[in-house]
Amino acid sequence: MKVWFKYLIASLLGIACAFILPANNELVSKGINFITELVVRFGRYMIVPLVFFTTIIAFNRLRENKLLFKTGIWTGSVIVASSFILTLVGLISILIVKLPRIPITGENESASAILGIADLFRAVLPYSAFETLNNGVFIIAAYAFALLIGIETCVDEVTFRPVTTLVDSLSKLMYTISVIFTEFLAYGMIAILCYWTVKFRAIITSGVFTPMIIMLLVDFVLVAGLIYPLIVRYLCHDPHPYRILYASVTSVVTAFFSGDSNLVLPLNMRHGKESLGIRRRINGAIHPLFTVFARGGSALVTTVGFIMIWRSYSSLTIPFKDIMWITFTSFGISFLLGGFPAGGAFISLTVLCTLYSRSFETGFLLLEPAAPIICSFASAFDAVTAMFGSYIVAVKTKLIEHHGIKHFI
Repeated sequence: MKVWFKYLIASLLGIACAFILPANNELVSKGINFITELVVRFGRYMIVPLVFFTTIIAFNRLRENKLLFKTGIWTGSVIVASSFILTLVGLISILIVKLPRIPITGENESASAILGIADLFRAVLPYSAFETLNNGVFIIAAYAFALLIGIETCVDEVTFRPVTTLVDSLSKLMYTISVIFTEFLAYGMIAILCYWTVKFRAIITSGVFTPMIIMLLVDFVLVAGLIYPLIVRYLCHDPHPYRILYASVTSVVTAFFSGDSNLVLPLNMRHGKESLGIRRRINGAIHPLFTVFARGGSALVTTVGFIMIWRSYSSLTIPFKDIMWITFTSFGISFLLGGFPAGGAFISLTVLCTLYSRSFETGFLLLEPAAPIICSFASAFDAVTAMFGSYIVAVKTKLIEHHGIKHFI
């Protein structure tokens, strides 16, 4: 059975459970929350070992083949370009479509939100490099340590050959174990979908955020179904770009309903390798970077959300300079969300309101009830970006073995 089909069946079962179980019962609600937390922990369990060992061997092979610079340029360019495209899509859509105002509740309670940039640097450079392996949230910390080892093992290949041989075996072992985990995660999607559906029902019942949800859905269809396939068609000269979208189904479903970018990483790496034929050295080198830095989905929903908040508070036209500030600030913040694999989109909106001030400091509270669905869409955009982006980098570095669609997992 195809992996995406397993996840789809589990999703449908999870939705059914949300309607069957008495979710209003406190004991049932706590049980659902607890099981969902365990599923998320299970999904993240193998991420750091997988990233660490695969990144070491990936950079060792890339430096050995003199592809480090080319891979870095293409990866950085795709991440920046995709984030900018998504920010523009969000801006254009919210400027063209004037959504209904959100009722002002008069709620003044404010929770401060900070990006913790200094803490991110401390996480990358702790007092001991081994501490990076304890950070299961900000995975770029373990990635940086692995990158250093991978590059340095090329300095003296004879001396470090036992190390690379061991790491190569461990990388394959971690990948094999992560495959098993992704298979079992399909069953965990039942709990995740049950938990998500309960929250979504409360959001959709009010009707206040339905127009925004419809607009974000249209934006997603536009990006995943038109913009990204066209880019791949003309940049990679691929006559069948929708193969990538098909390979992204499992990742997008998991990302949307979990809202967790780290949870999707093993799925992206697996589908990149086994469905699209992307070589391991590219999978290991770029997928963690896409997970941490390619958060254009958060920039898109932040732009949309902030302009909705503005229009809810004021009937005045937004000045052009403020529109540009909102756009580029949302774009910039998206690169600083690596420490928030879940909920990063709403954190971004909170920070944007705080930075803008002018009595908008607590404006994010208007969208707080819709935070789960906002983060869901942001994660879905980021998941499909990672799949299309990794394919582009693999094609441009010629580290891909194309598979027929019947061989997709």
